[in-house]
Parts: sequence; C-alpha cells; structure tokens
Amino acid sequence: MNKAVRKAVIAGNWKMNKTPAEAKELITAIAPLVKDAGCDVVACVPYVDIATAIEAAKGTNIKIGAENCHWAVSGAFTGEISAEMLKACGVEYVITGHSERRTYFGDTDVTVQKRTRAALDAGLTVIVCVGEYLEQREQGITDELVAMQTKIALGGVTEEELKRIIIAYEPVWAIGTGKTATAEQANEVCAVIRATVKSLYGEKAAEGITVQYGGSMNAGNAAELLAQPDVDGGLIGGASLKPNDFAAIIDAATKG
Repeated sequence: MNKAVRKAVIAGNWKMNKTPAEAKELITAIAPLVKDAGCDVVACVPYVDIATAIEAAKGTNIKIGAENCHWAVSGAFTGEISAEMLKACGVEYVITGHSERRTYFGDTDVTVQKRTRAALDAGLTVIVCVGEYLEQREQGITDELVAMQTKIALGGVTEEELKRIIIAYEPVWAIGTGKTATAEQANEVCAVIRATVKSLYGEKAAEGITVQYGGSMNAGNAAELLAQPDVDGGLIGGASLKPNDFAAIIDAATKG
C-alpha cells in the first residue's frame, strides 16, 4: 500500500448473514477492536440490517454500506432497492458487481455500470468488483478481461467522481472456496486495474484510487497481501463475521 497518496480501506461484505439483533451484536463486538485503525473500516450489511447497524456504529469509526443497489431511482422493480433509498437510510457505501451478483443474479458489465452510475448520483462511495473465473485465468485472458470490466464500469464517471470509487479485484475462483491468489498474483491484477485507470484518467488519478483485493483475504494471509504495492485493502467475506479475524486484518492494514 502507498498510504501517502491513497486510503487503505478494509470493507466487510456480510453477504446473506445476520439478523438485525445479530448485526447489533457483531458491530458492538468489532467496534472496540478497531477503534485505533489506521485505515477506513466499512461493514456492508444486508438491507434489513442497515438501520440497526448504523445505530450500533454511531460514535465509532465504522462506516456502513449496502451490498447492492438498483440503477433506477424508483419504479416497478419488485424486490429491489434504489441508491436514493440507501442514501436516505444513512448508508455511505455500496458494493456493485460482486461476483455472486454476476454469477447467480444475472448482473452484467452493463448493469454494473448502471448501478455504479446510480450510486454515484445518489452521493454514495462505490466498491466496484471485477474479476475472472478459473477458466478465464487458465485461458490467459485475466488482464484483458479485468481491464475491460474496469473500463465499462467506469463509463461516464468523471475524474472528480472517481474519488468516490474503490475497485475490488475478486478472482471468482478464490471466493468462498478457500483458495487465495498468491500475493504476487493479487498484486499483478491490481496493477492492471491501476494501469487501466491511468489510461482513462491519468497518472495522478491512478495513484489516488484505492484498489482492494477480495479473494478470501483472512487473518492469516492479510499481512502478506497488504504488503504488496498495489493492494490497498480488502473486501472481506467470511472473516468479516468474526470480530477477532476482522480486527486482525484491519491491524495488518494499519501496519502495512
């Protein structure tokens, strides 16, 4: 990480876990463990937990985010939540393009761009996810694919708006599988993302953008991953549900 020019951000993605009561318990347990964090700390929670999580996080350094948003402000989209609604609830961050949304719910590069645009318009900070499947890595097209996903997701985003974008590299083959890219593999792709941003916005913008790694980062491998020059934080799944593990990752980011 290069903290001189960009923020380190550790964001938990709770996925479909925790009732509101459990969310309060988890935030309350995490808060004292991360109060001296030298990085930004975010918890992206299920929609039903947002109000409880925001209340529990008051007076702490934990920011609350959502796990997805729709691209429309309102309309006949049963079961969806707009970025404007999230903003009204007090959410500050939102994830777009997570591999599970792409894999199970039909998100495409085009809809990820639309969701990202809507979130920016609502004033949110967006964690945009990009990454390849195992077959694509084996075909040797990781760099081209991730660059394309990044370019499409950033379509229409101004250099000023880019300051509210975080890009998370998520190798799909390493999410929920226990497999993790090596620190070198993670850094290589994060560097490709940064180079892509440079081609679109210039060197200063590229040096300023936070690029996370999101493939099964945990308490055991966080320090090695975060020591890489182009890895600026993590989008954390399972470990974000375990207070001590999440705190250990944040400690590694603080020291990195």
